Amino acid sequence: MLIVYYFISINILSAFVFFIDKRNAIKKSRRIPETTLHFFELIGGVFSILIMMYLLHHKNKKASFFLISYIILIIWLLMIYSKFNVLIQYIYCKF
Repeated sequence: MLIVYYFISINILSAFVFFIDKRNAIKKSRRIPETTLHFFELIGGVFSILIMMYLLHHKNKKASFFLISYIILIIWLLMIYSKFNVLIQYIYCKF
């Protein structure tokens, strides 16, 4: 259950950081570096950042950011799939 709380928290935090970057872009203020945004994606916030990209129309036309974000998403989906696959095999073998 702790992992669920972690993912909820990191995605809320990632969405907030992405929103701040969008707000700063509008105000022409100091921006959050893309490496920081990608860091939040790597630690689990990729799901909210991708949703926010389209909701806020922010960074969704920048090819390099877009590509790296989707590579990180694929990595996360593969990790989640492998964990569930191992869990399903474990449960299947028990019964």
